[in-house]
Amino acid sequence: MPGKAITDRQVDLYMTARTERATQVVAAAKAGISERSARRVEQGRERRGLRDWRTRPDPFEAVWESELVGLLEAHPQLSATTLLEHLQERYSGQYPDVLKRTLQRRVKQWKALHGQAKAVMFRQRHAPGEQGISDFTQLKRVAVRVQGELLVHLLYHFRLVYSGWCYVKVVLGGESFTALAEGLQEALWRLGATPREHRTDSLSAAYRNLNADERADVTQSYAALCKHYEMEPSRNNRGVSHENGAIEGPHGHLKRRIEQALLLRGSHDFETLADYQQWLEQAIVAKLNRRVSLLVEAERAHLRALPVRRTRDYSEVVVPVTTSSMITVRCVMYTVPSRLIGERLRVHIYDDRLRAFVGSTVAHEMPRVYPLPGKRRARRVDYRDVIESLVKKPRAFRSSVYRDELLPNATYRRAYAHFTAHLSSDAACKLIVGALAVAARNDCEAALGAYLETALDKDRVPSLLDLERRFGPARRQAPEVVVTQHALSGYDALLSSSREVAHA
Repeated sequence: MPGKAITDRQVDLYMTARTERATQVVAAAKAGISERSARRVEQGRERRGLRDWRTRPDPFEAVWESELVGLLEAHPQLSATTLLEHLQERYSGQYPDVLKRTLQRRVKQWKALHGQAKAVMFRQRHAPGEQGISDFTQLKRVAVRVQGELLVHLLYHFRLVYSGWCYVKVVLGGESFTALAEGLQEALWRLGATPREHRTDSLSAAYRNLNADERADVTQSYAALCKHYEMEPSRNNRGVSHENGAIEGPHGHLKRRIEQALLLRGSHDFETLADYQQWLEQAIVAKLNRRVSLLVEAERAHLRALPVRRTRDYSEVVVPVTTSSMITVRCVMYTVPSRLIGERLRVHIYDDRLRAFVGSTVAHEMPRVYPLPGKRRARRVDYRDVIESLVKKPRAFRSSVYRDELLPNATYRRAYAHFTAHLSSDAACKLIVGALAVAARNDCEAALGAYLETALDKDRVPSLLDLERRFGPARRQAPEVVVTQHALSGYDALLSSSREVAHA
C-alpha cells in the first residue's frame, strides 16, 4: 500500500511463501504487499533491522549532558518523570509532557550503561531435611466472615523448603512470638518430624511496642523453642523479603488457591473460627500436601525425630482480679467468675484464648480479644461471670458502665429497650436480669433469645415466671403413695396373741 512501510513480518511471510515454491505474485498477495515491493525484498532492499541513527533532532540535546547526566550520577534512583518535571519548572514551555516517553527511554538506556549494580538473585540448592521456614501473610483480596462479621486475621504459613510440605493456621492477633510458637509446634507435630534448621523473618513485628526486657524475652523464648526441637534458628535480614523467597512465592500460590476455593464453595461465610480452620486444612493444605507426597516421603528419611512433648507456646502474666470481677491483659479487660475476686491469677496468653490459673489449677478459660484497628483498648464482658451477683441487685444493671456489653446480642438489647418502653425502670431491669439468669443457669441463650424475638414481634412482654417455666429445669413431682387402711379387728388378734405369750 503506498505510503505504508513494509513490516518485518510481511517480509518473513513473503520469503516463506517463496521458499514453498509460490510465484512472486502469489507470495506478494499472501504477505499483503505489492509486486514491486516484492521485487525489492528479493533484491535485499526491504529487510528492516535496528537502525543506529536518529530520524529527528534530540529534544534533550541542550540539557542532557549539562544537567541531566549530573543529576543521575548524583542520584541514580531519580525517575524520568521527576527529571521532566524539573526541566518544566526551569524551562517553562520548552519540555511538554509528550516528551516523557522519549526521556524514559534515554534514562533507561543510561542506567543500563552507567547505572549502579543491581541485586542478583542467586538460585539455591536445598537438601532434604535441611530447612523449614515460617512466615505470616494476609488475605488482602478476600473478605472472610464468621457469623456474618468480617474476620480480621493473618495466616501463619510453615513450609519445608525441599519437598514443599506445608501447614497453615489462622492467626487473630497479628505477628507475635505466641502465634509463631503455636503455629510452628502444630506444624511439626502434624509433620511428625523436624528439619535441621528453622528460618523466619527478623521478628520485627513481634518486637513492636515491646520494651528492651520484653524483646530480650522474645529472643530467648525463640531460641529455647528451636533448641527444644533441636533446630538451628536463623533469620533473614530486616526488610529483605527475598531472603525468604522459598516461602514468599508460595504465599502467592496459597492465597490464589484460597480465593479460587472460596469461589467454588460459593460463600465466604463460616459458622465458627474452627470451621474456617478446618476448611483451610481440608480444602487447601491437604490438597497441596498430596501433590508433593512423593517428595515428602523422600525427605522424611532426612528429618529428625520429635521430642517427647511440646514446649511452651504461650506468654505468661500475673494479674489481680478487681472488685468488678475483671482482669486486664494486654490492654484488654475481661470479666472472670466472681468467685475469683481478690485472687491473683497466672494467665497463659495464647493467640486465640486465655487460660487463667489459681496455683497450678485451671480456674477459667476464655477467648482472647484484640482491640479494633486504630484502637488501643478493648473489653470482653460475659454476663455469665457476674449474673449471680447481678440477680441480687438488678437495679445496678440500669446505670452499669458495661450495661450494653452485658447483653449478649442484638436480640437481648432489643428486648431490654422493649421492656423499658412498657414497664417501669426497675421492672425492666429485673425482667432482663432475670432472663439472663435463666439463660446462664440453663444454657439456653439462643433458645430464650428466639422466644423473646417472637414475643417482641407480637408486641408482648413475657413474664419472668413464664421464662422460668419454659426454660428452667423440669419440676419433679412427688411420687403418689397409696396407703391401704387395714381392719381394726387385727388389733384384737394382736392383743390376744400378746396375752397368750405373757401367760405362757
